[in-house]
Amino acid sequence: MTPRWRHAMVGLHTWAGVCVGTLLFVIFWMGSLSVFDREIDRWMMPATRLPAPSGPPSLDATVLPVAARLAGGASPWTIVLPSARVPAIELRYTDAQGEPVRRHIDPASGALLPEAGSLGASGFFFPFHFRLHLRFADIGYWLVGVAGMAMLVLLVSGVIVHRRIFSDFFTFRPRRALPRATLDVHNLSGVLALPFHFVITLSGLIIFFAIYFPSAYQMAYAGAAVAPRAAFDRDAFGTWQRPASGQPGQLASLDAMLATARDTWQGREAYFVRVWHPGDAAAYVELRRSVAEGIPMNVDRLVFDGASGRLLHRHKAQPVMAVQRFIAGLHFIQFRHGLLRALYFVAGLAGCVMIASGLLFWLAARRRRAGGVGMRLVDALTVGGTTGTILATLAFLIANRVLPGDGAARAALEMQVFFAVWVLGFCHAGLRPEGAWRVQSRAIGVAAAVAVVLNALTTGMHPLAAMAGGQWAVAGVDGVLLLTAALAWGVARRGGRQPASAASAVAGADHG
Repeated sequence: MTPRWRHAMVGLHTWAGVCVGTLLFVIFWMGSLSVFDREIDRWMMPATRLPAPSGPPSLDATVLPVAARLAGGASPWTIVLPSARVPAIELRYTDAQGEPVRRHIDPASGALLPEAGSLGASGFFFPFHFRLHLRFADIGYWLVGVAGMAMLVLLVSGVIVHRRIFSDFFTFRPRRALPRATLDVHNLSGVLALPFHFVITLSGLIIFFAIYFPSAYQMAYAGAAVAPRAAFDRDAFGTWQRPASGQPGQLASLDAMLATARDTWQGREAYFVRVWHPGDAAAYVELRRSVAEGIPMNVDRLVFDGASGRLLHRHKAQPVMAVQRFIAGLHFIQFRHGLLRALYFVAGLAGCVMIASGLLFWLAARRRRAGGVGMRLVDALTVGGTTGTILATLAFLIANRVLPGDGAARAALEMQVFFAVWVLGFCHAGLRPEGAWRVQSRAIGVAAAVAVVLNALTTGMHPLAAMAGGQWAVAGVDGVLLLTAALAWGVARRGGRQPASAASAVAGADHG
């Protein structure tokens, strides 16, 4: 490799990281939390801390009376069946004002649980990961896609830049000057989870190919009798529909449909039931097979006539789509495997560490050479986008434990708290750039500990009580929060000790 080529790769790696590093950190952070989004939901929604279900519930006895009372003729309404990770039945529908509603039902008794007043991690962190809660013109998807392409560039250029990539794997000098130690952390975390970072980034782009490369299905279905996207969805995902008749009708047994689906899928269970046109003679029921039993996020679905319970339509993914769904399963990790889920979580956090340490090293190396508005802006984006994001996440959890009321208004207020603290993190870093990340690290340590204390005070379930009661999801979230508090204080303390040789370390440190 010529020196000129390597120098070009150094520049590409540096500036691609500076330009999209903050966005990449947010995506990786939210993706890491989404690995355990259902477990965080149990922490944030105490009413759903139920025992794991012993068997399939009777939807006819538990859900239908509640759905008829709450959802009425709203079309459609959806049931998410309970599982080991989600012990409560979830009912989703749209209210008279057109707002989405999510309620939980005890599968054992059929009792309607109190309103959560929260979107939880599955409703906030998970969509944040892939669309940033920016719906207009799919701009959120496109920003994530651009960041994903940049991440691939960073990974490839990083491998080229690091001539000593294998020695970097075994090099970590925490007692050296902070910039040198930060670079070691960047190299170590990058090399340690390099295959994971590449696969998770590439798979994320493949999942949303229909958004990023619409010409693929537009050309394939150019002569279809319906719109190209509708024709593609029909063949790829098995979408099936028919209009309402306008005549009243009764819904057949959902339990019988679940039993038929179980036989059809050779013992595999459904996880999702959607009733279209309830109360209409032309109602139909869509069942989707559970994705917790294997890696692929399968698109197997059955459609039943709502009145008679007769099977109308069956869909199974064709080979090309089956490959795409396997890749999607690798990314979203919805299958049951606690150890593998934990490894995904650790690898995702390694990506966060890699991104944050790279940005902090760049700042430390440039702060003594440059200043002005540009440097202050990069400081604010870096610190607000890393420690500020973590602090906003903890504020979201704290707000969940202290805000009064219930319903959609409370859920919206939780999100407003997140974004308000996030903006404050950016502002603080912009106004006080020197040492801002250390101050915010201390705040993270305090906030994480406060969240654990508040959970114990408001629910009576401290970590030991949660373990004794078999609430391992709650105990796990509390445990990670306590570990976060300890690590944040350790990082802040380490960052406060600047050796006398720091300036020379900054000047001499290089990716080579």
